Amino acid sequence: MATEIRVPTLGESVTEATIGRWFKKVGETIAADEPIVELETDKVTIEVPAPASGVLEALAAKDGDTVGVGALLGTIATDGAAAAPAKAEPAKPAKAEAPKAEAPKAAPAKAVAADANGPAVAKLAAESGVDTAAVAGTGKDGRVTKGDLISAIATGAAAPAAAPAPAPAVTVRAPVAADDASREERVRMTKLRQTIARRLKDAQNTAAMLTTFNEVDMSAVMSLRTQYKDIFEKKHGTKLGFMGFFVKAVIQALKDIPAVNAEIDGTDLVYKNYYHIGIAVGTDKGLVVPVVRDADELSLAGVEKKIADFGRRARDGQLKIEEMQGGTFTITNGGIYGSLMSTPILNAPQSGILGMHKIQERPMVVGGKIEIRPMMYLALSYDHRVVDGKEAVTFLVRVKDSLEDPQRMILDL
Repeated sequence: MATEIRVPTLGESVTEATIGRWFKKVGETIAADEPIVELETDKVTIEVPAPASGVLEALAAKDGDTVGVGALLGTIATDGAAAAPAKAEPAKPAKAEAPKAEAPKAAPAKAVAADANGPAVAKLAAESGVDTAAVAGTGKDGRVTKGDLISAIATGAAAPAAAPAPAPAVTVRAPVAADDASREERVRMTKLRQTIARRLKDAQNTAAMLTTFNEVDMSAVMSLRTQYKDIFEKKHGTKLGFMGFFVKAVIQALKDIPAVNAEIDGTDLVYKNYYHIGIAVGTDKGLVVPVVRDADELSLAGVEKKIADFGRRARDGQLKIEEMQGGTFTITNGGIYGSLMSTPILNAPQSGILGMHKIQERPMVVGGKIEIRPMMYLALSYDHRVVDGKEAVTFLVRVKDSLEDPQRMILDL
């Protein structure tokens, strides 16, 4: 008896994924719920567990293939039989077979029955009046995805069949010398990296982005950490880091300057009276931004626990898509990599992002005397369409004041 391995539901708006790597080879034994294949989507990397115990019988998709939700990935022989050497064929929608005989001879694979693209695409096509046959499909076997159709509707008409799928402008390299080319390595961009590239460029093209800088004396926060970090960890089971202080300082500043927590929706400004703070986490596959929801309702320990959990699961590729959606403001820390100053790019459609940097001892004038203080540069990138310069500078000063005098956060001053 064979059990099928299929692509699970990947989350809202995610219709396809790329096979990152198989953890098992054909003929190897698999335990139920053991990770068997890694899928890369445009938002996150996930591991698909084995639906049953047995032997990996056949693969229907290999590393690098793009597969849709529900597509067959492979089969598991659950009766202990030897693995079949033949490669399984990818499953195709049954409805696509019926009109095959009636299709014109010159019609390509795209001239499949409309519902072969999926019920969501068929429904949207019917509502919009767009002919899916005239839309360039980027899905499996040239099928039109919901994203393809939405892009075609947004342009005012369906793209011609020969047009490329909606994507950022492709940068074509100038020719290189043969000697140089032989020493280069060409690697296909992952779905996640392609999405990061597209979103960052979209943010630059859409927002009127500007960055303002300040610096903060970290003496008070560092002293507080040194004094209480051991007690804090014993009581709460998590380390007392810097990020919790920054999250709390940011929330207080957002309450004072609500424009930084707003976003544009058409001709409206949407002011959000809730605080979902995104924390940028670097992984070996790219930057992801899990969101600490309702961070204002969490204690400092609660925030630190959330961040530690997100960081651990981000590096293991175990974050869920819904955990990276809905943020209202983002914090990114380039200081952990040694960055002294940078201009972070907005995490659209948010209107603000705070960049933390390396803590460095510098001579500062304090009370007319020169003292060595641990200083950090802060950078606030903001959408000037929403946030005025005065508001941006005031916001950053509020964050600075809270960090230089942490008691202000405790007393809500």
